[in-house]
Amino acid sequence: MNGTVAAVSRGAEHDFSKPNEEFVRLLAGLGAEGDAHLGVTVQHRSRVAQDPTQPNLRQVHLIHAELFEELAAAGFRVGPGELGENITTCGLDLLALPRGTRLHLGAQAVVEVTGLRNPCPQIDAFQHGLLKQVVGRDGQGRVVRRAGVMGIVLEGGEVRPGDGIRAELPAGPFEVLERV
Repeated sequence: MNGTVAAVSRGAEHDFSKPNEEFVRLLAGLGAEGDAHLGVTVQHRSRVAQDPTQPNLRQVHLIHAELFEELAAAGFRVGPGELGENITTCGLDLLALPRGTRLHLGAQAVVEVTGLRNPCPQIDAFQHGLLKQVVGRDGQGRVVRRAGVMGIVLEGGEVRPGDGIRAELPAGPFEVLERV
C-alpha cells in the first residue's frame, strides 16, 4: 500500500483551517513543528478542558484528497489544509488502515495511525452542512467518520508535497480504527 503526499499544512493558532506550506517538519513524539497541536499531551481545546494530562494521540492529522472529490460531487468546495489537516494524501485508503499502521513519509518521517478524527460542529461553521457529509451512519446504524485519521510521530523528518508514502501494517490481528 503506497500513496503520495499531495499537500502539507500547519498553523500556529487554533484556527479551523491551516495554510499550505512547502514542507512540514515532523518532530518525534510531538507532531508538526510550529503547529498549534504540537505536544506530548493533548492540545485540542476540548480535550485540554477535560484532562490536560492525556497523551496526545492527535499529533498529526491526515486526510485523503479523494475525500475532496467526493465532497465536490455533493456541492462542497474543500482544498488541502482547509479541514485542519497537516498532511493531505493521495492514493492511500487511510480510513481502511488498521490501528498501529506506520506511515513512512518521505525520506525519514514515520507516523503511527492512532485512530479516526472525530469532526466537531466547527466544520459546519466552515461550510454549512459539511458535518453530515463527513459523519454519517452505515446500514446498521453505526457511526461512520470520514474526516481522516490521526497519528503520532515515531520518527521525525521533513515531509513535502510529492513525497512517497509507504504503509507498513502492524502484526495481526488488526484493530479497526476508532475515534481518538
